[in-house]
Amino acid sequence: MMSNGIEDEDKWLAEGIAGIQHNAFYLHRALDSDNLREALKYAALLLSELRTSKLSPHKYYELYMRAFDELRRLEVFFKDEDRHGCPVVDLYELVQHAGNILPRLYLLCTVGSVYIKSKEAPAKDVLKDLVEMCRSVQHPIRGLFLRSYLAQISRDKLPDIGSEYEGEGDTVMDAVEFVLQNFTEMNKLWVRMQHQGPLREKDKLEKERNELRDLVGKNLHVLSQIEGIDLELYRDTVLPRVLEQIVNCKDELAQYYLMDCIIQVFPDEYHLQTLEILLGACPQLQPTVDLKTVLSQLMERLSNYASSSPELLPEFLQVEAFSKLSNAIGKVIEAQVDMPIVGVITLYVSLLTFTLRVHPDRLDYVDQVLGSCVKKLSGIPKLEDSKATKQVVALLSAPLDKYDDIVTALTLSNYPRVMDHLDAGTNKIMAMVIIKKIVKNKTFVSTSDKVEVLFELIKGLIKDLEGISTDELDEEDFHEEQNSVACLMHMLYNDDPDEMLKIICTVWKYITAGGQKRLSFTVPPLVFSALKLVRRLQGQDGDVAGEEVPATPKKIFQLLNQIIESLTVVPSPELALRLYLQCAEAANDCELEPVAYEFFTQAFVLYEEEVADSKAQVTAIHLIIGTLQRMNIFGVENRDTLTHKATGYSAKLLKKPDQCRAVYACSHLFWVDEPDGVKDGERALLCLKRSLRIANAAQQMANVTRGSSGPVTLFVEILNKYLYFFEKGNPQITGSVIQGLVELIKTEMQSDNTTSNHASDAFFTSTLRYIHFQKQKDGPMGEKYSSIKL
Repeated sequence: MMSNGIEDEDKWLAEGIAGIQHNAFYLHRALDSDNLREALKYAALLLSELRTSKLSPHKYYELYMRAFDELRRLEVFFKDEDRHGCPVVDLYELVQHAGNILPRLYLLCTVGSVYIKSKEAPAKDVLKDLVEMCRSVQHPIRGLFLRSYLAQISRDKLPDIGSEYEGEGDTVMDAVEFVLQNFTEMNKLWVRMQHQGPLREKDKLEKERNELRDLVGKNLHVLSQIEGIDLELYRDTVLPRVLEQIVNCKDELAQYYLMDCIIQVFPDEYHLQTLEILLGACPQLQPTVDLKTVLSQLMERLSNYASSSPELLPEFLQVEAFSKLSNAIGKVIEAQVDMPIVGVITLYVSLLTFTLRVHPDRLDYVDQVLGSCVKKLSGIPKLEDSKATKQVVALLSAPLDKYDDIVTALTLSNYPRVMDHLDAGTNKIMAMVIIKKIVKNKTFVSTSDKVEVLFELIKGLIKDLEGISTDELDEEDFHEEQNSVACLMHMLYNDDPDEMLKIICTVWKYITAGGQKRLSFTVPPLVFSALKLVRRLQGQDGDVAGEEVPATPKKIFQLLNQIIESLTVVPSPELALRLYLQCAEAANDCELEPVAYEFFTQAFVLYEEEVADSKAQVTAIHLIIGTLQRMNIFGVENRDTLTHKATGYSAKLLKKPDQCRAVYACSHLFWVDEPDGVKDGERALLCLKRSLRIANAAQQMANVTRGSSGPVTLFVEILNKYLYFFEKGNPQITGSVIQGLVELIKTEMQSDNTTSNHASDAFFTSTLRYIHFQKQKDGPMGEKYSSIKL
């Protein structure tokens, strides 16, 4: 059925084109022989083809363009009076005798163009005559194309400033009146098109109307090109007349398109100065008109205009552009009660973008826009429309993109209230955006109040929101979120220790409400922030009682103890143990022996009661030994207690090689190579001897279980420890002791039970090479090594 209609149209178009070509042939012959009467006759016949009502606008345009080309040729003929011998005044009368109205008016417009150019009559009189006569054609498509032709041939003949047709009674106002009248009549014809066919063809008619809209809009473009239309004329006459026609036509398509045309074709300066008039028409338009797009484009144009020169900003303030736009948007939303929430939010996104570009320093304006959005969202518990959610994210992202200092956004009271309307998933996405902006811009959040506001904004990441728990989350996403929160912790900083302590306490308050699953991510960065503060306060001391007491290391260490203790519920004993040791080292630097001892006690308790995995125990005991070795604050009694514990646990590890390595590591606890370090050579030697016995026991056990005693790696490692202490001056380690150990290793390597191992053999060879190298040195070191006979 549809294909038949298209085929019929193609057939009718072909017939029309054939008719034009046939008559054009005779027209050309008449023109070539300067025969006016014959020329008019065939021109009228040619133009009669435009009387068809069977073609769609698209096909009719093809036919019109064929006729238009012939009319241009005819116009050239009319201009040359010598050829046809008829004065233009008489010619103007003569063409009015054409039989049919449509050909008559096309010919009249063509002659009218020549008539105006001859200046034998005022341009305004001819234009008024033509625009009035064109009313005779009321068929929408034929009428629109006829008036479009009139606009086309007259646009360069309008009485304008600097135009050759100005003067002797012809003014800019006459040009404006002509274009406005033509625009009004064309718009009426265009609107009337929707009533031309049956209701079932409504969609087809709308499509056809859409194809013809540029014919109507062309009038507004002509108006914008008239030099004589200054701001006063535009404000007092042009804009009110155009808006009156737009409002009165009561047609959705026409109103949307023509409002868009006004915004696009007239200068930005005029829009700014006539904002109230233009916006005043918006609530009067049909409720179905897509005003959000119209207003968004207007605000974008004004934003670009403001950005083009800083000198323009006072003008925006003078005309109160923000207030007018804000009020207009409110009225439009009230008038269009069925506007979906996504449309409402889109309007506020555009207004916010305008505000941030034109008035970036006016945070009250920004907050006002967010507040207006909150009012509209207040009736909706949570947004479920994905498009609306996307617009809310755009609304919230705009201030973050504008201000490098994200803290600026934290001062907006309505910002968190908008975020509350997002669903849990989108809330978290927005929180991630905020964190990434802070980290990327290296923005420090410097007060506890701001931290509180910030953590309220990102609460979706630091605690379970309603309707979603950590158990339902993807593990990888959860880790990414919590790592982002951990990064954020390092951006919370203040040079004032008291304020920094308040920040740490505020963060701790939020972390405790976040559930145990998050603690292993959020506690470590908080602990290190607190330790950083401790380092700054090093050397200070004070009573920890009372709330108003300034920040002191003791007070912070008390808080740290509580924070790390929270990891026991996770449970995450290995992490807690590492943090206790970090705190112990900081307490050592602050010369707080009881505090450091307490942290070590907590670390040992965790080791005893919580660390069960053998590999974790090995790692933990080496961490304890390494930290304890660096401690210089302990008295003899406390140090003995802790070193005794460390050596005891070292000897109780599950595997013999692990025992051996931990015990020889303990030797460093009794000989610290520092000026004030412990120098107990005898106990250091005892550790080494004990490690040798354990290494020997490991060899024997391997021999029993596997039939071979395995490589001598442990013995070589112990030999290297002996050499270390020998060089550092431990009097208990002599050349003969080292010589004996070397002999022992050689004997072990030659034993039938020992498994040859390339790595351990190379290790022993390198060690012997080192001893030879030291023996060859001059000075004290060479003398020391000379006692070793290899």
